[in-house]
Amino acid sequence: MRLFVGIPLAAAVVDELSVISMRLRSDSDGLRWTAPESWHITLQFLGNTPEYACIVARVGELQSSPVPVQLEGLGFFERAGVFFAGVKLTAELGTLQQRVTAATGHCGFIPETRPYHPHITLARSKSKGAKALRELKAKIHREPRFSGFLAREFVLYESVPGAKGSHYEVKEHFQLSGT
Repeated sequence: MRLFVGIPLAAAVVDELSVISMRLRSDSDGLRWTAPESWHITLQFLGNTPEYACIVARVGELQSSPVPVQLEGLGFFERAGVFFAGVKLTAELGTLQQRVTAATGHCGFIPETRPYHPHITLARSKSKGAKALRELKAKIHREPRFSGFLAREFVLYESVPGAKGSHYEVKEHFQLSGT
């Protein structure tokens, strides 16, 4: 199983991102746009692993209050060919991410060395690469405003490969209800 832990988005945020995506995308833009049902904020990517039971047990032990989430603006990871909506790294979100990586550490997972940069992937470049991202960047004339939300859960997802890219299946829900 190819697994990751993430926060699902509130319906209002999905609606706002859908409007932006529909306005910016075209059939010939050279980008692979992600489906709204796959949008999430990754807390930790785990990759291919047989450690399902350990992950569920350890992550299920986490205690945390609900986490306020606020999207910031649109951005690009140009070297990776990714267009995203940024998420403000609050103390609460950072703490949850650290708790998740500490919990999965008991199952043998090593945290990334790069700083945590929460975001929602909206599109990836295909064959046109940097040119497609430059053209997309030129279409963005003003930063949108986003609704915030209170994340009351996080989820263990399975990434299932398919002909049109991966889709994500929810495997487990974990409630954020107290410290």
